[in-house]
Amino acid sequence: MSLSSEHKNLLDISSLKSLNKPRVAIVATEWNEAIVAAQIAGARHIAQEADALISGIYYVPGCVELPFGCKALQESQVLASEAPEAIIAFGAVIRGGTPHFDYVCKMAAEGIGQLNLLLPLPVIFGVLTLDNEQQAWERLGGEHGHKGEEAMITALKMIKMKRDL
Repeated sequence: MSLSSEHKNLLDISSLKSLNKPRVAIVATEWNEAIVAAQIAGARHIAQEADALISGIYYVPGCVELPFGCKALQESQVLASEAPEAIIAFGAVIRGGTPHFDYVCKMAAEGIGQLNLLLPLPVIFGVLTLDNEQQAWERLGGEHGHKGEEAMITALKMIKMKRDL
């Protein structure tokens, strides 16, 4: 299955190549390591194409810790000349046999959502919420595109929007 033309237009980075070295940091989980590594690889691919800098990759144990990790990163870099202009939070939660999945997804989504209202930079929600591992690979280069690439494109678009303001 190929991506729709509307989806392909959303992934066009030609207007982002004129940004002068945008800086994006990544906060990623240790859980589901192979999936998260594929997300990061996709983000790196787009960063290279757009001449963007990944100012660092930082790891937290799991998705519940992503909001704290993103906030701590931003607070530690307030005066740094290489401070990120956006942060991507990468993780993957795979449904199991208990309600734990629902709690983790809710805490991660709400926490990152709150950061977007509190912090002076965008925090991109790059957490895959999945019923099974196969769905991850469908979203990391399969029929549903590449969510790691899409997260970096989103970060760059948000940097552009903020700079344009």
